[in-house]
Formats: sequence, structure tokens, C-alpha cells
Amino acid sequence: MFKALGRRLKALEHRIADADYTRIEDPRVRRRAMAWLLFLDHGILRGVWTNFFPVAEGVYRSNQPDGKRVLRYGRMGIKAILNLRGDGRKPFHLFEKAAAREAGIEIVDLQLQARDLVTAERLMELDEVFRTIPRPFVMHCKSGADRAGFASALYLLLYEGATVEEAQKQLSLRYAHVERSRTGILDHFLRYYGREQRRTGIGLREWIRDGYDPEEVRRSFADWREGRWDPV
Repeated sequence: MFKALGRRLKALEHRIADADYTRIEDPRVRRRAMAWLLFLDHGILRGVWTNFFPVAEGVYRSNQPDGKRVLRYGRMGIKAILNLRGDGRKPFHLFEKAAAREAGIEIVDLQLQARDLVTAERLMELDEVFRTIPRPFVMHCKSGADRAGFASALYLLLYEGATVEEAQKQLSLRYAHVERSRTGILDHFLRYYGREQRRTGIGLREWIRDGYDPEEVRRSFADWREGRWDPV
């Protein structure tokens, strides 16, 4: 009985999540979108927990901002928001875009994964965004723990001359990131690159372009979890 109820609730959740919210100016659609944002997307928690921290001069990280927080960003002088979640048809992004227009903030969308790796091409796109995005800017994912932490680590390596050890601190419990989970694949990307850097002295940008093999990093992550991976 409980399994059947769980399946029905999951199906209802999917129907709500997959609904069309693009006509958000319609009051009925807006109410449904706000309910989705607060409860299915956990926005009710983010009203008191922002996970907002500086990464470098003019660079910040956070969880998903609501419209009021985007307006506060505008008053702070934030010029751009880097959305690492993608999915421009979901309520979180529709509300964010509307508030950003009002605040005069540019939105840049580039989707990363929390529990998997992305391609070298996507990482090079991220590098280009970092190079060109107006500053100061805020990068965010849903919770600000995993994708935002990973992107922050890459920013420090690519643009601030940080060591791998320094960059890895962006993925920590301080930001609610849990390494011993599927999101630990992001930690392992840095761990794997750190080994390659120690062996060859290769820079991150060059390694992403010429040496990064997502399948190999995934395989080595499985080995690391089993205690079979050599970090030297």
C-alpha cells in the first residue's frame, strides 16, 4: 500500500515539475510556480539560508536566489549572475530572470552536473564565461554546495593561481558539500587533475583541452571509493 502511495506521490511531483510555467505573469500560473519553488525546489529553506560566500575579488557563490535576493544583489552592485542549473522553463529561473531584468543584472546560463562530470567542451565554455562575464558576479546552483563549489574551485585554479589543495576547499562541509556521496565525483576531478599536475606540471586549461577523459575519471572515482586508486 505504501509503495503504491509513494508511486502516486512521485507521479504527482513529476506532473507538477513538468508543467508549463512560462506564462508566469498569469496569477494562477504564478501561484502554482511559487508553490513549486517553495516546496518542490526547497525554496522555503533558502529564505533563511543563502550559502553566500566570496570566492575571489568580485566573485561570489551562493545557492539559488529568489527574486528578493536578486534585487538585493542589484543594490550591492552585482553586475551578473551565472546560473549553473540550466532549465530556463522552471519557476526558479523564470522568477530569477524577471528580478534580474528589474535589477539590471545580466543572467548567464551554463549547466553543470552535481553527480556527474561534464564534457571538456562544457568546461571550456565555462572558462570563456569566466573570462567575459561582467564583474562583480555571483555563481549559483540549487543548494550552492556542489556545482557552485566545483565552479568556484575551477575559477581559483584558472584565474587566481590557486593550488589544487586551496581550490579543493570550495568543496567542503562548510558549504554543505558531502564528499562521500555521488557528488564526490567533483572532488575526484580535482584530485585526479592534481595527480596529473604533480606528474607532468600540466596546467588545468591545457589538461582539460588535451588530457581530460571523463570516462577515465569516472572509472578512477569508482576505484578510489574502493580504496584501489593510487594518488601518486
